[in-house]
Amino acid sequence: MSKAVPDAVTHLIEMFSRLPSIGNKTASRLTYFLLRAPDEMSLTLAQAINDLKANTRLCSICFNITDEDPCAICQDADRDRALIAVVEEPLDMLAIERTGSYRGRYHVLHGVISPRDGIGPDELKIDALVERVRREPVQELIICTNPGLQGDATAEMIRAMLEKSNLKHVKLTRLARGLPTGADLEYADSITVMRALQGRQAL
Repeated sequence: MSKAVPDAVTHLIEMFSRLPSIGNKTASRLTYFLLRAPDEMSLTLAQAINDLKANTRLCSICFNITDEDPCAICQDADRDRALIAVVEEPLDMLAIERTGSYRGRYHVLHGVISPRDGIGPDELKIDALVERVRREPVQELIICTNPGLQGDATAEMIRAMLEKSNLKHVKLTRLARGLPTGADLEYADSITVMRALQGRQAL
């Protein structure tokens, strides 16, 4: 970038550009917006980011992002402990919660198997899921990975690891294909997610 632009501006544009779905133009617009905004807005944003890193952690049970451990859902005695929805990311969990129709618990994998990106089972929370099934009264796992090769491979790996661990008694189901192939769960509307949950199929 031209030296006519201060280093601090260039650096912030570069940092914004690293965020998902933020291109260089959007990053530039955000940076110059903050330059023109009142100091209080920039300081509040900086404090919010600092608080995000300082005051959140992963739930030791389901690996959702939380400010308390266990998280509120894992602590909720009214939730069905026999039913666990296995999701890729915390945002997928929120998509299911928005339907208002699911009363089970969750397990967040934090990704899917992707050999191209160097992500295998060991990089995900699959081992923790198997251990959880072993110690909790789980009767059904709803595999909510996104439709597509990576999501399907992850679902198959979970099935294989449960069988290897002699946990074949657990029923495995998959969200119905009301979700378009290649679509991300987090972007689906509540009715589509609800129907996918209701129409789940044996894996």
